[in-house]
Amino acid sequence: MDPNTKSEKVHNVFEKIYKRYDRMNSIISFQRHKAWRKSVMKQMNVEKGSHCLDVCCGTGDWTLALADAVGPEGNVVGLDFSQNMLSVGEEKKQEQSANQVTFVHGDAMSLPYEDNSFDYVTIGFGLRNVPDYMQVLKEMYRVVKPGGQVVCLETSQPTLPVFKQLYFFYFKHIMPLFGKLFAKSYEEYAWLHESTKNFPGKNKLKSMFFEAGFDDVKVKSFALGAAAMHLGKK
Repeated sequence: MDPNTKSEKVHNVFEKIYKRYDRMNSIISFQRHKAWRKSVMKQMNVEKGSHCLDVCCGTGDWTLALADAVGPEGNVVGLDFSQNMLSVGEEKKQEQSANQVTFVHGDAMSLPYEDNSFDYVTIGFGLRNVPDYMQVLKEMYRVVKPGGQVVCLETSQPTLPVFKQLYFFYFKHIMPLFGKLFAKSYEEYAWLHESTKNFPGKNKLKSMFFEAGFDDVKVKSFALGAAAMHLGKK
């Protein structure tokens, strides 16, 4: 897909589904996405007082989890290109009195920050939606400090033969049906299948992390490879 076309399509998808996004995430992943994020946060071992950037932050769940980890003396930026998604994040921020959080409307392809600005940079279930995976990885590498971590939690490509077929059948047929039933958004959730099937497997993405400049890249699979964490250090 042409990068501009993909960017416009993805933007339209998330501008439409923002009100039901959190509920649908829980339905689609059978609530597992929360456990995966907790596991990733343990791997990260975020230090108090740190400066974090959550790219493609959506409605801000990982942004706010990072805020809890860094404490009031730290600060966290959640960046997304959907104003509607950010509006949900702002509501959560107010509810939780997370004053160390700032939500920013911006583009993952061109992060509006100086080199070496953040201790941790995260992207959760957002990399598959950008026009150029490598460009975003390089941008995250650029803005993280030397010694800092860049962490991606994303859908992946299962390798077990039978489970692989079931996985893609689910994404192609069942998930859009859930979207139609629970969010009145069949086409938007059909798009998520398209973005998932074309996303690199965990070994390919690991090699892309190295290509972007990272060292000591760690990979952890979840749910038989349905999702994976990639953690790289600068």
